[in-house]
Amino acid sequence: MFKHLRASLSLLLATVVIFCVLYPLVLLGIGKTIFPAQAAGSLIDRKGQLTTDPAKAVGSRLIAQAFTKVEYFQPRPSAASYNAAASQASNYSANNTALRDRVAQSLGPIAKYRTGPNKGKPVAPDIEKWFAEQDRTKAKGAPGLLSQWADSHPTAAGNWVKNGDKSLTDYIADWQKAHPKEVADWIKDNPPATPEPQPADVAVPFFKSFSDQHPGKFPSSADHPTADGKTEKKIDLVSEGSDVQSVFFDLWLQAHSDADLEQVPGDLVTTSASGLDPHITLDNATYQLDRVAGEWANKLKRDKAEVQKEIEALLKEKAFAPLGGLVGVKLINVLEINLALVNRYEPAAPAGK
Repeated sequence: MFKHLRASLSLLLATVVIFCVLYPLVLLGIGKTIFPAQAAGSLIDRKGQLTTDPAKAVGSRLIAQAFTKVEYFQPRPSAASYNAAASQASNYSANNTALRDRVAQSLGPIAKYRTGPNKGKPVAPDIEKWFAEQDRTKAKGAPGLLSQWADSHPTAAGNWVKNGDKSLTDYIADWQKAHPKEVADWIKDNPPATPEPQPADVAVPFFKSFSDQHPGKFPSSADHPTADGKTEKKIDLVSEGSDVQSVFFDLWLQAHSDADLEQVPGDLVTTSASGLDPHITLDNATYQLDRVAGEWANKLKRDKAEVQKEIEALLKEKAFAPLGGLVGVKLINVLEINLALVNRYEPAAPAGK
């Protein structure tokens, strides 16, 4: 018996040493010797070159990161908020209203007409005009569009607050203090809820109250200058801008079901399985090209068509397809293309731009 036990323990020990110690060390040695940059996480420096020094790295070519400025190409939406420690998918089914809400909010600022007198033009200005007009002409006592949206999209309203910055949550927290009756009514209607609900919990009553007090307006976070020359986020009451375009696109589309809009690349509005996909399709990048080129042309005070032609050439240079083009469609690494834009145009941008 002890003979068999000794043999089993010896095999277990040998297996642990070989596969848990020696094998990883051999692979690590090979990786650091032959593929040092890849072994370090495929880090990229500001010049777009692979680096093994974390201090020089601005990101990894393997992990997506958020780009929100107008002059940059933007990655796919991320259910993990681009947090590599929390890789995840949304797991929304095709008929999930939360998926429709998120896609609709992504489409609002970018959707364009496919046919008609406004062919190729964005629908965003029409959404803003419709929002202001509907609230201005609504019958006395009738709910405003913001109230209708909150009532029919409670999950989206809560997520809007959750995904907002501190200025929005602070604004709603102040509203809670000033409206104890509405908060008490919400707690009464939601017995399992905590006696001190968070701002996202009371998103629906907040938006309905806001709609009554400020018809035709939406609470939007914006940068405001401070005395020390820096900026801080504060809430502005707006009737136009990307927030209005995002929130009211779905309601506008339902009211304008005959609107013929351009189809957009699927990866422009859908998340990847990990939420960290560093690539977008070339079609996606091309769809964003007009916005990106327009902003760089404005910053550089150059002709937009000329800048667009240059960036289009950059896209063609950076595009690749898996397995040397044998499978899949052409892809663009978002971090790499944005670094290429910075290195090409930022040194030439006027001071302050």
